[in-house]
Amino acid sequence: MKRKSGQNPDITKNWKPATLAIRGGTARSEWGETSEALFLTSGYSYDRAEDAAARFAGEQQGMTYSRLQNPTVEMLEQRIALLEGAEACRATATGMAAMTAALLCQLSAGDHVVAAKAAFGSCRWLTDTLLPKFGIETTTIDARDTAAWETAIRPNTKVFFFETPANPTMDVVDLRAVCAIAKAHGITSVVDNAFASPALQRPMEFGADVVAYSATKMMDGQGRVLAGAVCGTREWIDNVLLPFHRNTGPTLSAFNAWVVLKGLETLDLRIRRQSENALKVAAFLEGRVAKVLYPGLPSHPQHALAMSQMAMAGPIFSLYVGGGRAEAHGLLNGLELVDISNNIGDSRSLMTHPASTTHFGMAEAARLEVGITEDMLRLNVGLEDADDVIADLDRALTSIGR
Repeated sequence: MKRKSGQNPDITKNWKPATLAIRGGTARSEWGETSEALFLTSGYSYDRAEDAAARFAGEQQGMTYSRLQNPTVEMLEQRIALLEGAEACRATATGMAAMTAALLCQLSAGDHVVAAKAAFGSCRWLTDTLLPKFGIETTTIDARDTAAWETAIRPNTKVFFFETPANPTMDVVDLRAVCAIAKAHGITSVVDNAFASPALQRPMEFGADVVAYSATKMMDGQGRVLAGAVCGTREWIDNVLLPFHRNTGPTLSAFNAWVVLKGLETLDLRIRRQSENALKVAAFLEGRVAKVLYPGLPSHPQHALAMSQMAMAGPIFSLYVGGGRAEAHGLLNGLELVDISNNIGDSRSLMTHPASTTHFGMAEAARLEVGITEDMLRLNVGLEDADDVIADLDRALTSIGR
């Protein structure tokens, strides 16, 4: 493949994010294609046996096996790294593969993790169930309380792990303060940035060491494929993450990488329009339901902090209908435009009941502790006309007497 401007740091360093999302990391074959090429191959051939030996020894550049390298996947990794402002990135098969790899690659029996209580259900399963099986202790805290992070540190603490905004409670973590605490104690901060994407928030600018993504969400953004990514320094990616990734194989397929590359081309446009729509929808719902949790609204207790870290508040928020599961399910069942779905980051408006779906696996006490009650719903506002989404919600709310 020819080295082109999309891989030349002397050129890309001057590009804005919207340009990087379209051209960053692009390399063209001898055919000169304008769209990124899709390389559907599991392996690679060599001109000589000595070339194979040299590549495996790291003495010669080139591909060896698609569990390790693939030209299409490599373009995606370089593009995400550029968007994130990171030195390097490794793509994974799913968002949870990214979270799992980002933690397990650097933890051993006897280590300790401090993690946010408010998190995606599967992330809580990692900290509460999986890590303890390997002798890794976890302390979960209210991540909004900056002092709680320092209080929870032990001599064997190796990682801080949190989402901001958090799923589905929309808790916002003070990135600069928490990452500074981590650095002062030699702890690696791992931030799940899936709700914002690098188009709205770049945690490394606030001191984060590692940023992990479900690229299924905003980056693809159209509900087509599963994908994940982990960003960090070149040294950390190559020497800490890569050995784990190489030998456990959470590999992203070339086709899915290609689809996410296409999604990134419209990321900036989509997420900004969806954020505008979400703010309008959230403002409407504030007058109709018991409570709305959206960092873009002045009523959110961490509105000022969110707006100091994020360009916009994103397309996702949560609300409390009032009542219990019957009212929440009733609202969902009354929808005609908005889909009932547990996915987020889609260009379509989607709504789910976290207590019975995304966070079903959490113990009830743990759910209630962070505010995931039976009347909570999470809404992903899409690219439809916001007035049509509002009309659909208005009709559904009326159907349950709200």
